[in-house]
Amino acid sequence: MTRLIATFFGAGLLKPAPGTWGSLAALPAAYVLLLIGSWPLLVAGIVVVFLVGWWATAQETAGKADHDPSEIVIDEVAGQWIALLPVAYGAARTGADLTALYPGWIAAFLGFRLFDIWKPFPVSWADRKHTAWGVMLDDVIAGIMAAILVIALAAVAHLWLIK
Repeated sequence: MTRLIATFFGAGLLKPAPGTWGSLAALPAAYVLLLIGSWPLLVAGIVVVFLVGWWATAQETAGKADHDPSEIVIDEVAGQWIALLPVAYGAARTGADLTALYPGWIAAFLGFRLFDIWKPFPVSWADRKHTAWGVMLDDVIAGIMAAILVIALAAVAHLWLIK
């Protein structure tokens, strides 16, 4: 069960770039949550995925030298969902169709992957923890940074590009 959770139902077993596959797999799952319960359900999903992911990651890495194996992508799911929060909230607030905000989905995906791969501070700080907590936390921070980027890009788009 912990392997199924940690790999997000096997998405982390796909090659190459399992983290990217995990982030991609997070998108349709987020879409379903948003259709069912809008952004509050996505927030609840983030909390559940973080807590269950932390537990599953701890179980999967216990006694192993590799604290963050590439097949563990539940952390990418949590981070990707955080990156999508501004899009989800914006859609709910304005009554826009989720698919109409596809530029935000793309920005959230690319922004999250950028910060997750590049690992600027404080993402790199969390990554150096070498614990299940660090595995989850670096992606949460990358997701927050990506969410801020999505907000900034939306502001630019709405202030200067969309008339």
